[in-house]
Amino acid sequence: MTAKLIDGKQIASKMREQICDEVAQLKTKGITPGLAVILVGNDQASKTYVTMKRKTCVELGMHSVLIEYPETITENELLTKIRELNQDESIHGILVQLPLPNHIREEKVIETISPDKDVDGFHPINVGNMVIGQDAFLPCTPYGVIQLLKHENISIEGKHVVVIGRSNIVGKPAVQLFIQEHATVTCCHSRTKNLSEITRQADILVSAVGKANLITAEDVKKGAVVIDVGMNRDENGKLCGDVDFEQVAQKASYITPVPGGVGPMTITMLMYNTLKSAKRLLHV
Repeated sequence: MTAKLIDGKQIASKMREQICDEVAQLKTKGITPGLAVILVGNDQASKTYVTMKRKTCVELGMHSVLIEYPETITENELLTKIRELNQDESIHGILVQLPLPNHIREEKVIETISPDKDVDGFHPINVGNMVIGQDAFLPCTPYGVIQLLKHENISIEGKHVVVIGRSNIVGKPAVQLFIQEHATVTCCHSRTKNLSEITRQADILVSAVGKANLITAEDVKKGAVVIDVGMNRDENGKLCGDVDFEQVAQKASYITPVPGGVGPMTITMLMYNTLKSAKRLLHV
């Protein structure tokens, strides 16, 4: 068996066409969805991500604002700016690029962003609404994973989903979203014993750890769907995921590549959330 490739670029492209159309419709009513991105410091990976997000905003016809600060900015200065953006009617989404310098409390920054503009889906109010199944901005990466599966018509209901990783950004919300899709979910992490025994039970295996070649063919049930959220560099500096792709592709039924799998969906869902915010805030 050779797994079918889940092409995140292609699926994201289709979704972006639809988002672009909706943005154009809003513009005819005098509304342009706006996303403000705050970048603190000179982390190169963060700069790359921010550039990609801004480029996508422009391509979709959205209003994009980039606010850059040196690493020395105080927490209070940053929070003051966020409060200003909360009141700015031209801004529908606020994103503070992580990680932040050690002297700035990440949780305080997230809590200061208005839940109505929290397009990352990290605010405790959005997290709480997600857990109880109420309307919320959903975290972009796990939301993107769900969309990938739905676009491939892969059934989730009743399946055993194993999520490896328990971060607030991917692992924990992925568990919640799969539960809402009526899956039976197991969450594994660094303290899990006999990891391979558990992963071999998965109908859908999601790895979001950040460790190259963590998942080999021996860890996967024949015919499983494998979603690789990891983003790593191998010994040659080449981008790779958590999954030994060549091995696992011979055993799985579906598999996502790295790059080109989950990554494009993360930014797409950010744009989707920004559009949703504009429509929701303005009752459109």
